[in-house]
Amino acid sequence: MTTIIKRNKALSVSPLKTSQTVGAALAMLGVARAVPLMHGSQGCTAFAKVFFVRHFREPVPLQTTAMDQISSVMGADDNIVEALKTICEKSAPALIGLVTTGLAETQGADIQRAVKEFRVAYPQFAETAVVAVNSPDFSGSFESGFALAVRGLLQTLVVSKDAQPCRVGTRPRQVNVLCGGNLTPTDIEWVAESIEQFGLRPLLIPDLSGSLDGHLAEQSFSPVTTGGVSVDDIRTAADSIATLAIGESLFATADWLQEHTAVPAYHFGHLMGLDEVDRWLMCLSQLSGQPVPERFRRQRQQLQDAMLDTHFMIGFARIAIASDPDMLAGFCRLAQQMGAEVISAVAPARGAALESLVASGLPVRIGDLEDLEAEARERHAQLLLTNSHGVASAERLGIPILRIGFPQYDLVGGFQRGWFGYRNTAQTLFDLANLVLSNHHDIQPYHSIYRAAETLAAQELLV
Repeated sequence: MTTIIKRNKALSVSPLKTSQTVGAALAMLGVARAVPLMHGSQGCTAFAKVFFVRHFREPVPLQTTAMDQISSVMGADDNIVEALKTICEKSAPALIGLVTTGLAETQGADIQRAVKEFRVAYPQFAETAVVAVNSPDFSGSFESGFALAVRGLLQTLVVSKDAQPCRVGTRPRQVNVLCGGNLTPTDIEWVAESIEQFGLRPLLIPDLSGSLDGHLAEQSFSPVTTGGVSVDDIRTAADSIATLAIGESLFATADWLQEHTAVPAYHFGHLMGLDEVDRWLMCLSQLSGQPVPERFRRQRQQLQDAMLDTHFMIGFARIAIASDPDMLAGFCRLAQQMGAEVISAVAPARGAALESLVASGLPVRIGDLEDLEAEARERHAQLLLTNSHGVASAERLGIPILRIGFPQYDLVGGFQRGWFGYRNTAQTLFDLANLVLSNHHDIQPYHSIYRAAETLAAQELLV
């Protein structure tokens, strides 16, 4: 059985974890005309903004309540009310995503009460939705913060079936899609296009493919997001025929939505490999009543051929992987399906996806990149899979690295990399195989002992 090995250090060395607050703010950036508001110090927000700008290479709207030494001790709820008022006056957003930092949580901020005070004091801003999410960065990780924000969006904007008549199927072609924090804009685009191929309308919550896909906007500057799912569309989630949750971190949120709206939920992990993509397409076929389009059948055959072409390199390769639980589980499954040996699997925090790895017999460690590097060195890893923070570890180990997850800042375009679907899975296999081939230079040739004996005998005859 898989063992989840707990931390045995009092600190992180070469940290792997990205905070919950950053993940929650990113989810808010997938909503149209939204502004994430971090309740904390200016430094917390500046740090998060640097992460976003380096990863996406785009301007990112991000605001702060600017807690200082006095408000950190005496209370900063008034900062929240004032910040909400200022943002509404200056930017007129459709939504403000209020997320907390470790400083605010330690101070004891009551963000829900502060939002109520804002509503009472400034009723003229009633049309601006405010989603308040407790996302302390001293617990969880990037992925769990993103999941908390998605749940907050649904709890705030979607009306329960207890408050209105059940509306399931009122929009007979609409499908809710809860997109996990590890999906890239290209992954989300593939999800939307695959759903549209079956004549269905995807309601992506949130939709980073519209807001952070690297497009040139018509406006030179915008204080709010310039794309993503609209607030009005999120409110129609109770009218859909189904909810598809992508990423095990969102399974509980999909179940909550089903309980409160009666919209049936379907669960999917990281959509890589034959089995998971097959199950995704068959579910869409069932929901739409249409057969799987021929284009997907052709792409499936191409993936099968790619698996045959690359299994000589990937099979029995020793791979070390470090990422958030959803992505870690997806790549571990893909590597194992190809016959590779995952010699180290490290996650920054616990998550539902780690529990799902129990049946595979793979030990998973809660730790940091130092733990990954130590295990990779001890077990002679041939390949490293993690974010850009792991580049130095790969250099010290003398092995190649495939950059996955958030953040990626040392190469251009990492945020756009697609992993989902048959074709993207095939490209991933090609990349893994090529990286293994590139590190074959240190393999020494084998000299047969019999060949050496023959050479010696020949030399004796000449003498």
